[in-house]
Amino acid sequence: MTDLSYPVGKFAPPSSTSDSERAALIDDVARTPAAMRTAVAGLTAGQLDTPYRPGGWTVRQLVHHVPDSHINAYLRFKQALTEDTPTIKPYDQDVWVKLPDTPATPVDVSLALLDALHTRWVTLLRAMKPSDFERGYRHPEYNRFVPLSEALAQYAWHGRHHVAHITLLRQRSGW
Repeated sequence: MTDLSYPVGKFAPPSSTSDSERAALIDDVARTPAAMRTAVAGLTAGQLDTPYRPGGWTVRQLVHHVPDSHINAYLRFKQALTEDTPTIKPYDQDVWVKLPDTPATPVDVSLALLDALHTRWVTLLRAMKPSDFERGYRHPEYNRFVPLSEALAQYAWHGRHHVAHITLLRQRSGW
């Protein structure tokens, strides 16, 4: 049985990434908006308000969470590329997903935001030099330096992770 919390497995940071591995990760980031759009296509309001697992977020919350998370990631990349080892500001995703904009905003708005954001982010990622991926930021929750190569791998995983939550729920529910 697939782990409902981690359907694509837990994130494991790579010790290093080659140019071709980074290119594949960037392609994963580029595919996330279309994969998310496909995952939620045709779902009813009731289906969108269904948790992807017992005690988990709803599909609607997942759809709004991914652009929230990836906006933060995009900003972290920009900061790391323009500042010397900035300390990023963490946010509480469990609180963000419960803010009133989550149930009040149509998922199409977050899907459009994800499309636009990923167009900008992927353009930046594809323009980066290999040495740029050695830059990074300090994450105060982890109390360590996070290189952009690792952050890229994490967010490529993150998109696949949440799309899998939705697609597996659809399979289990026969949607």
